[in-house]
Amino acid sequence: MSRGRFITFEGTEGVGKSTQLRFAEEWLKQRQVDVVVTREPGGTPLAETIREVLLAPRDERMDDLTELLLVFAARAQHLNQLIRPHLAAGRWVLCDRFTDATYAYQGGGRGLSIQAIEQLENLVQGAMRPDHVVLLDAPVEVGMARARKRGELDRFEQEAVDFFERIRRTYLARAEQWPARYHVLDAAQTVECVSASLGAALTRILGDSAD
Repeated sequence: MSRGRFITFEGTEGVGKSTQLRFAEEWLKQRQVDVVVTREPGGTPLAETIREVLLAPRDERMDDLTELLLVFAARAQHLNQLIRPHLAAGRWVLCDRFTDATYAYQGGGRGLSIQAIEQLENLVQGAMRPDHVVLLDAPVEVGMARARKRGELDRFEQEAVDFFERIRRTYLARAEQWPARYHVLDAAQTVECVSASLGAALTRILGDSAD
């Protein structure tokens, strides 16, 4: 049995990751691909509990290092209890955010050491990296306007615009560094246009996996 493919969906707030994840799930199922959809932080009961701690606004300021360690604690649980077993069983795993988000949010946004993130990445993941990263990119003001329409903002969504500008720059720099792994889509377009672009990217991914 061949190993499944691990595809992650990344981007700043309000770029439509959830919508495009659902599109990708249905697109792959229509082509008889056994697919599992999950998210980070989260994906398992314990990791979801850590997610609640990370996202809930609170009076006590969460230290940036605490945030980073919690992200990787949730990731360790998620990887070993859900992602790795499904991939080993030949399923494709679609994940809403993964370690690229840590480099973008905790590295770019918070200014934490990239070397520290790399050390934790290697400790928790070993050689495990996504096969493909779908980066939904849109100007920060576009994404934040959409996020505000969704209702109450979580702890991250309440950050200043500059925070998200740094995150976006980090994502785009990583996409430029690993062009073969990243698929950058213009998320400022209509949902239908973004889905069409995603379908084209999935066609390429599916073709590559058949080789």
